[in-house]
Amino acid sequence: MLEKGSGNVSAQLEASATSQALQVQPGRWVSNWTPEDPEFWKHTGSAVASQNLKWSIFAEFLGFSVWQLFAIVVVYLPVAGFSYSTTELFWLISIPSLVGATLRIPYTFMVARFGGRNWTVISALLLLIPTGGISMALADPSTEFWIMLSLAALTGFGGGNFASSMANITYFYPASRKGWALGLNAAGGNLGAAVAQLLVPVIVTVFAAGALQLPLAGLLWIPLILVAAWGAWKYMHNLTSARSDIRGAVACLKVKHLWIISALYVGTFGSFIGFSAVFPKLIVDTFPEYAALPLGTATITLAFLGPLVASLARPYGGKIADKLGGARITVATFAAMALITCALVLSLPRANFWIFLFLFLLLFTASGIGNGSTYRMIPAVFALSDEGQQAGQVDSSRKAAAALGLISAIGAYGGFLIPQALGLSISSTGAYTAAFIIFIAVYLLLMATAWFTYARSGSRFAKHGV
Repeated sequence: MLEKGSGNVSAQLEASATSQALQVQPGRWVSNWTPEDPEFWKHTGSAVASQNLKWSIFAEFLGFSVWQLFAIVVVYLPVAGFSYSTTELFWLISIPSLVGATLRIPYTFMVARFGGRNWTVISALLLLIPTGGISMALADPSTEFWIMLSLAALTGFGGGNFASSMANITYFYPASRKGWALGLNAAGGNLGAAVAQLLVPVIVTVFAAGALQLPLAGLLWIPLILVAAWGAWKYMHNLTSARSDIRGAVACLKVKHLWIISALYVGTFGSFIGFSAVFPKLIVDTFPEYAALPLGTATITLAFLGPLVASLARPYGGKIADKLGGARITVATFAAMALITCALVLSLPRANFWIFLFLFLLLFTASGIGNGSTYRMIPAVFALSDEGQQAGQVDSSRKAAAALGLISAIGAYGGFLIPQALGLSISSTGAYTAAFIIFIAVYLLLMATAWFTYARSGSRFAKHGV
């Protein structure tokens, strides 16, 4: 009996060891990924997921850097001899967000189609097209506007990377750790906008011995992109368990809350990406006396602080929302954004750069917190909206998973709308004030919508702490 028992124990240990080992097939496809199994996660899953997360963050970081490249390049175009109109400059700023937001929809399904590792390699290499093209176009001030606009549109590849990166990482982590992993992935990617605005002015001026060398704005990223593609190819994995849920996506399109939360996300994430894209130009246009020292490098570089504080605030927005409820924090965020924007409008006649910078950093921080709190609301809202669903319907978890990708795509359209509104304002009135007043009205409307729909005392969502 003892020998039989010992044999059973040995067989169980052998089976356990086999279940914990990673079964990697050719092409780095993993067929036994079970993150909800505590033993598998402890001995194998955690380390492998962390490895994939690191390279995912790096690739997404570069995606955001390239996506926001024209935010800083546009500031230098007039100085470099490019004779584009104000309207054309704002199109160069806004078109990347329009394309990036649109690409997020198909990018969401690419992980299941090609594999997370494979698509990370492909999506990283696609960034070589705009960066290589930009380096050539910026070397010639006679470059026609349509060519520059096409290159700006191609930087939208970087905006699409967010959706595929988030979709990929969600498969690697157990439910209890998804929130933190996705938060790190999103924040790490968002930081790319800040780093681009920090490095590019320094690279094209200071490192170029005082002469303006705009082609370096594109060349800077090429070796890093190659490293990211190589690292993804060598160290990341494809999961056979990753599946596209087109039915879930179609089903969630019919839920009114998809569109309500999307509108809220346009106000939060759209403000972050929109203001990130336009902030350097706002500084130059509002304070031309600062921009003239030397080519405005010292002052323009400060623009990176905006996307930086917003990126750092995002995870804390989700964390606070976990304790107090996403709807409450989102309502408070929009109230703060309206108040800060109002103060910004009132301060513009004083022409004080440091007040301007301080208020914009507050606005960026509020938008970052709102990004986290609004995104946190999605699973809870969809779970409650499906109470009493009939048999055969797509369940709430599938709708929520699809909604995460779709809402991230729709929200990114704010990055197109905000620069366009500001461009129209200055072209029509000679100032940005009109656009900021419109933003105040929109923030107040979104605050009322979030309160009435999700935070109002006595409502079903408020009772469940959404």
